[in-house]
Amino acid sequence: MEHANAVTEHVPHPIRLVITDDLQRNRLTVFFRLILAIPHLIWVTVWGIVAALAAIANWFATLINGQSPEGLHNFLATYLRYQTHVYAYVLLLADPFPGFGGKPGYPIDIEIDPPQPQNRWTVAFRVIFAIPAYIVSGILGYLNRALAVFSWFIALAMGSVPEGLRNFAAFALRYEQQTAAYALLLTGRYPSFDVSVSE
Repeated sequence: MEHANAVTEHVPHPIRLVITDDLQRNRLTVFFRLILAIPHLIWVTVWGIVAALAAIANWFATLINGQSPEGLHNFLATYLRYQTHVYAYVLLLADPFPGFGGKPGYPIDIEIDPPQPQNRWTVAFRVIFAIPAYIVSGILGYLNRALAVFSWFIALAMGSVPEGLRNFAAFALRYEQQTAAYALLLTGRYPSFDVSVSE
């Protein structure tokens, strides 16, 4: 039993944050970051409404089939990837202006495994099971937004952000997105507190 638990602990999480950011920040775009992000904030909100409807359909489909349909899974995964890019841009975890399609390759990106079989009982009560993770995610989210203000001043002064600050913010963002992925049925695995990230 102990061997099985050890093996499970070393299996990579199906939702992984990938960091290729070089910590450099353009002072001009940092200064106007929130204004520059407005189109993305509007688009992520609109896309989020459609994603919410897709999530309901995905819940029924996964409950019936025991696995998320590939089309719904891919749509929700692309939305979550785009949301990750937007959050990373707004919170100064990355510098380039993100694309609007959620394509892989942004300096702070997310990898999402293909759909896997899930226990129907955990699917049925997923919203309830996700509550503790959402509480932790909310706390980390508020802390992350507070740190973004600090990062804003540092980036304006130095043209870069400290690696430790960026890495903690990335950890918080990863946990938030793993929680969202769990709730959206993109994975049956609970969010992880593992501090290691892919680079």
